Amino acid sequence: MVQSQTSEIPIFPPGDLWSKEPPLESYRHLKQLLLLLACLERFWKKRNDFFVAANMSVYYSTRQRKSEEMRGPDFFVVLNTERRERKSWVIWEEEGKYPNFIIEILSDSTANTDRGLKKQLYQDVWRTPDYFWFDPYTLEFQGFHLMNGEYQVLQPNDQGWLWSEQLQLYLGILEEKLRFFTPEGELVLTPEEAESEALLLVDTERARAQEAIAQVDTERQRSAILRQKLQELGINPDEIT
Repeated sequence: MVQSQTSEIPIFPPGDLWSKEPPLESYRHLKQLLLLLACLERFWKKRNDFFVAANMSVYYSTRQRKSEEMRGPDFFVVLNTERRERKSWVIWEEEGKYPNFIIEILSDSTANTDRGLKKQLYQDVWRTPDYFWFDPYTLEFQGFHLMNGEYQVLQPNDQGWLWSEQLQLYLGILEEKLRFFTPEGELVLTPEEAESEALLLVDTERARAQEAIAQVDTERQRSAILRQKLQELGINPDEIT
């Protein structure tokens, strides 16, 4: 006789829990960081005087120890440095250079730290000139520029964009994502968007060329019909001036 076993009903955790791992927030956070990274690297593809990173450790111990004083900004840019691959940003190995520009992507678990402790650190210790934060869910967006040793709140333009003095670019929300815009107001494209735009331009030019060819053919047909009509009337078309 087979003894029946009582199946236990599995208990699933809530589906909206935030990851407790610091580098992992959500897929939306990841997509936002990859978007910023792809746009800036394509836009500055001809430059070799900057370093841009996402979710990378920054070591800044005054005693030059990696076991001390470390933070991991979500997205940062260092200017006037060599553009090359690094595993981390180590201040004492980079001529004492700190990030010129930082974005923190807010989450329920990090927002208070980003608005408080990190803001104070970036202002008082790192002296980072431009600091921004953005929440990809609530779309909270704030920016600061360092003036006389203190962060001053940036005021949005008519489009709601904020100006980065360090990058010489605007930051603004488009389709619930944080994007870069040029001083002229043009969207800084991803490589995929740039390729699609180029293909669209080619298709547009091809369509215009085909339309022009069709117009020429139409005029030729009209001319041929007119020539035939004149000949039927006994008139030589070549003698008409």
